[in-house]
Amino acid sequence: MYFERWKKWCIISLMSMKTSDFYYDLPEELIAQHPLDDRSSSRLLVLDKATGKMEHRHFYDIKSYLRPGDVLVVNNTRVIPARLLGVRSETGSPVEVLLLKRIDEKRWETIVRPGKKFKPGHRFTFIPNELEAECEEVLETGNRIMRFDFEGIWEEVLDRAGTMPLPPYIHEKLQDKERYQTVYSKIEGSAAAPTAGLHFTRELLKEIEDMGVETAEVTLHVGLGTFRPVKVEDVESHEMHSEWFCFDEKASSIIRKARAEGRRIISVGTTSTRVLETVASRDPEMMPCSGDTNIFIYPGYEFKCVNCLITNFHLPESTLIMLVSALAGKENILGAYKEAVSMKYRFFSFGDAMFITDL
Repeated sequence: MYFERWKKWCIISLMSMKTSDFYYDLPEELIAQHPLDDRSSSRLLVLDKATGKMEHRHFYDIKSYLRPGDVLVVNNTRVIPARLLGVRSETGSPVEVLLLKRIDEKRWETIVRPGKKFKPGHRFTFIPNELEAECEEVLETGNRIMRFDFEGIWEEVLDRAGTMPLPPYIHEKLQDKERYQTVYSKIEGSAAAPTAGLHFTRELLKEIEDMGVETAEVTLHVGLGTFRPVKVEDVESHEMHSEWFCFDEKASSIIRKARAEGRRIISVGTTSTRVLETVASRDPEMMPCSGDTNIFIYPGYEFKCVNCLITNFHLPESTLIMLVSALAGKENILGAYKEAVSMKYRFFSFGDAMFITDL
């Protein structure tokens, strides 16, 4: 009888969860506009997920909270220069294309502006005689399927034609494109960086490895949907965006062994978390796999793989603040964010970090 009452209470609680429950006040001046000169010198708020206890350190102090045998799981995706500025070939009027998802060698799903200029059959020029495109299809979402015609190697052409699609809240120009890449980025395909990993340097990773901490790499190509606001008030009604991931044999072997031995799985970023929880939800054995995931993690979710999480500070009312609230509790997270605001932490992609752990 008690279990049934508890279950009913949980269902009612989830049904009443509102997007506005995840709001917090953030002064605009705390939104970081550029990365620090030293990646690892950002501040680090350490949060005990069970008690809400907080400690204030710097990111290079993360070593103090790691243990031999821990597994650090990183997302090795690499951001592509996915923002293309060009003109409509017939009229010369300016257009913008954001690459979202590669379909085949020449075709991409894209976001375009202004939409009225992108109708099937319309052509566009980005570099004359080197990179042009045609709109093939308008999807129900308003996205377009674009077919690109280019001379040479696609990656080299894109590097010349495109720019980094920085988040809309960053207004300063990025001087060094590599600062919007993690030092372990390898697999090209993201439209946005897995920003929790931006705090690591190669030197810090070597020191962590020397402590006896293992590193496992997964891939999730981050789409621009990560910045899409939650437009519904009922959290459960939100339609989560889909992203491609890969969980390979090496990562599977490391993580399965660590779990069997009771060692901690520490996810670097919400993207790595989404990969691990997707795989664990589909297959408790966590065998190698790849595909698309639209997993939506919010309070009430029971974590199946991730024990601790290194992350940045996220936008109010976003799916990302809901994810971290699922791990540490909404009250603990909102309390930590309030503390971070009062102590003038730097927020969002180029901002400071949080380690959600078990102190």
